[in-house]
Amino acid sequence: MSTSTAPVAPLLYTPKEAAEALRMGRSTVYELMADGTLKYVMRGGSRRIRVADLETFVASLATAN
Repeated sequence: MSTSTAPVAPLLYTPKEAAEALRMGRSTVYELMADGTLKYVMRGGSRRIRVADLETFVASLATAN
């Protein structure tokens, strides 16, 4: 009998993980955070991007065209 559990989807992404999810470069993600286009939270000295903020950013891309 296996006791494995389903993987938990992350709620916060590092900029590198967000870049991978968005299929963008890490530098681009940092630029988007710097100009306020992509929201993030600070946790200690680390920036983290909430899943909801990634989804909002992606939705804004569709309306920007």
